[in-house]
Amino acid sequence: RPNALRNMAKTKNLEGKRILVTGGTGSLGQTLVRRLLTGEMGMPSKITVFSRDEAKQHYMRLEFLHRTTATDDVIYKNTEEILNFRIGDVRDYAALTAALRDVDIVFHAAALKQVPSCEYFPFEAVLTNIYGANNLARSIKENNFRVETVVGISTDKACKPINVMGMTKALQERVLIEANRECPTTRFMCVRYGNVIASRGSIVPLFVEQAQNNKPLTVTMPEMTRFLLTLNRAVDTVFAVIDHGGPGETFVPKVASANITDLAKAVMGEKDLPIVYTGIRPGEKIHEIMVSEEECFRTKELGEYYVIVPVLPELRDGNTFEPALSKEYSSNDNNISIESLRELIGSASMEIKQFLSQT
Repeated sequence: RPNALRNMAKTKNLEGKRILVTGGTGSLGQTLVRRLLTGEMGMPSKITVFSRDEAKQHYMRLEFLHRTTATDDVIYKNTEEILNFRIGDVRDYAALTAALRDVDIVFHAAALKQVPSCEYFPFEAVLTNIYGANNLARSIKENNFRVETVVGISTDKACKPINVMGMTKALQERVLIEANRECPTTRFMCVRYGNVIASRGSIVPLFVEQAQNNKPLTVTMPEMTRFLLTLNRAVDTVFAVIDHGGPGETFVPKVASANITDLAKAVMGEKDLPIVYTGIRPGEKIHEIMVSEEECFRTKELGEYYVIVPVLPELRDGNTFEPALSKEYSSNDNNISIESLRELIGSASMEIKQFLSQT
């Protein structure tokens, strides 16, 4: 994988920490847990996967117990001590509060994130994405929990949102950022990134499956563009904010953007399959934005990341800096070639294969 942290010192900030991963059975959650168990950020003393899906927890437990990787020695010897699973929903204040006891670090990945689903069931998205984040901040404050750090996992759709998913994730960001005022001993931060190549609902596994079965590849419209990154690059961003982020900051990775028609051509390779345009879905954008023009003036550069400083002046450190961007950071700019897309897909091939095997 690309070294996303070159030129940036990497620490062992998670050594001996007790970690809670909400939504830990999702694509990002599982990759994050797997990376945590390697000890690259220091070996945690406990990792708790918190989610509402007992079936996903069951299969994740089986997968991690029988995985033949370099982390086997950790998992086999210490699984019951390090890796734990807890059923619960971030909507449930009591369940979340019980999970937060004696936790040092929280990775908040629980979300409703499918755009059409959120359009048809908007209040369900409000309950998970907004109320869930508020329950997290409220529980830490009301119970005086000594949580050191909370990292909220957000999305480019939260930037200048036009759909329910993006609107609720934008408010999730603001709820967590504001929580720094209410809980001054806890550092609340966010990461914001685009389409993860091998995540649930991602377009690449769909294209791969269609191409393998010699079916037409379905694209919504010819102009559609998206930011693309691998699961490991997404986790790199989470680790970067742990190492280098300040209260209320949002880390945005510098990643490739592509035209989706080019992406379909890259996936089909030497095959000459038809591309069928199906029309834009409810709530879908043509282009995504990771940093808006309104955020540009409070965005700085840190290695391979843009860092958006908090909107609340009370949370800023007072240091001045030259803004890193003069215009919005859009997926419509600097699209990479089909050949470069093939290389990016190749780097994520194992992630894609694992995703397809699970589905």
